[in-house]
Amino acid sequence: MCGIIGYVGPQQALPILISGLYRLEYRGYDSAGVAIATRSGLRVQKAEGRIPNLESRLPKRMRGGLGIGHTRWATHGEPTDLNAHPHTDSSGQLALVHNGIIENAAALRDEFVGQGVEFRSETDSEVLAELIAAHWDGDLEAAVRAALLAVEGTYGIAVIDQRQPGQIIVARNGSPVIVGLGEREMFVASDVAALVRHTKQVVHLDDGELAVVEASGFRTSTLDARPTEKSTLTVSWGQEAYDRGEHEHFFHKEIFEQPEACERTLRGRLDLSFSTAHLGGLNLAARELLEIRRIVLLGAGSAYYAASAGAQMLETLTRVPAHAEPAAEFRYRDPVIEKDALYLAVSQSGETFDTLAAVQEIRRKGGRVLGVVNSVGSTIARECDGGIYIHAGVEVSVTSTKTYTSTLVALALLALHIGRIRDLSPSRGRDLIDALRALPSQIEQVLAGEDEIRALARGFAQHANAFFIGRAAAYVTAREGAQKLKEISYIHAEAYPASELKHGPLALVGPDTPTLAVAPHGPLLGKMLSSMEEIRARRGRIIALTHPDEPLVESLSDAQIVVPRSEPALDPILMGIPLQLLAYHCARELGRDIDKPRNLAKSVTVE
Repeated sequence: MCGIIGYVGPQQALPILISGLYRLEYRGYDSAGVAIATRSGLRVQKAEGRIPNLESRLPKRMRGGLGIGHTRWATHGEPTDLNAHPHTDSSGQLALVHNGIIENAAALRDEFVGQGVEFRSETDSEVLAELIAAHWDGDLEAAVRAALLAVEGTYGIAVIDQRQPGQIIVARNGSPVIVGLGEREMFVASDVAALVRHTKQVVHLDDGELAVVEASGFRTSTLDARPTEKSTLTVSWGQEAYDRGEHEHFFHKEIFEQPEACERTLRGRLDLSFSTAHLGGLNLAARELLEIRRIVLLGAGSAYYAASAGAQMLETLTRVPAHAEPAAEFRYRDPVIEKDALYLAVSQSGETFDTLAAVQEIRRKGGRVLGVVNSVGSTIARECDGGIYIHAGVEVSVTSTKTYTSTLVALALLALHIGRIRDLSPSRGRDLIDALRALPSQIEQVLAGEDEIRALARGFAQHANAFFIGRAAAYVTAREGAQKLKEISYIHAEAYPASELKHGPLALVGPDTPTLAVAPHGPLLGKMLSSMEEIRARRGRIIALTHPDEPLVESLSDAQIVVPRSEPALDPILMGIPLQLLAYHCARELGRDIDKPRNLAKSVTVE
């Protein structure tokens, strides 16, 4: 959620920090700030609102080769100048930026207040800065280590002190921290996005690790001072991924990147010889997959909706019972972890806190868990027993588009792989491979209909409320479509199984509440038509998302969005894309901040 950037080296730190903060904007934030160790002492500047607000307050001279910066998404305390990061101790010699939540902050604050310390903010992070200062005895590393042993909760931190001007101390527990390796200079960040302009060589800290970062290099250790060894990863993409090009918004750009993203997800994974999918990262033999009696998928937000659609694909193609549930709810209901179950953790960022905590709970109880993530080297990827990288590429807009679609493609590959090991016939496997190979060009066909969707959005955006309905897998698509509309247009949208209309929601249907009906060709189309009849009888307006040549759907709807036919199991992949475009053009019609919708963050790394 919040973003961290830090630099130590011969260059001026401030421009690097500001550039890094801009790269972290996509994660969502409500205030920003920087701290620089200058010759005249530690200088801190911060501001509520966007980064330009911060820039307007920066002094003309804020020079130094050591600094940290932060974009904050408010948890403890409102988004104000005082609550923005970095936070200093009461002496003003030490500065800290912090992602996460210190759970025992209130008790620690009371102790310090009793000692006469006056806090300026409402944050738990300022308490942590004061705690580190209380342990200061001439060694910043030792002070940070001692302070962290006294706190409970999650953190990703970067700390500097004007008394040790060549050093940044970073540590993590539940919130990502990355060290970037340069030539006689070093960088730290919470997200690779802030580093790719300067280096492609990075190291990810693990939970319970601390690093001392200096211009000449870094060293890592556990909190109890045992040295650790780290492997360097090479980032495969550069800063060009953060340019909008000809697109007005990243959200729009990333919608149109989906044909290429789909191709990357499929590349090298379709095995024509055996009509199956090759997934080398699963780390599970065919015998082990045959022994699976249940598949459980976990995620949050759009990853949860992708997991829900994936569960239906998996159950349909493997004939193994499969279901999805929100990761946060899963771990808090004290789940029974079954030895013959396969657990899938779905997270585009690979850092989603609730999903990570669920992974850790499953592994603690002896379960097998695979990750389905986009970010190589992310925490969930490292914590799982194996998994699938979706290779969608960098996604900058807060709201998921291409990562959602590529996740569905990855789950379809997994369903094909497990299905062929079990009872799926070679001919059925070939049909699915043909359908998967056709997806990129079919996505391009869907995107070619943008003008028609833009025209529909002009009317749709004038309504304060909307319904999305569908049956079976189409209901999952309806849920994701409603989510997209809510996220970026702020139109209130609810998704229901079409069968549930008469059990309550129908009371709200009328001329002022349009319905988006996801109505693919198939055995449930007749049931959908009956639901659409009920809406028409109450003068409700219907936009149907359907396949070509469906005259009954056309007769019952006011407008249609048509997508190419595919294998029925793959319908959610194509049918989600027009709903992304509809949400985009509704939001654009209403003048919303599309790439950074209010109150939301790209990666939720706190509970």
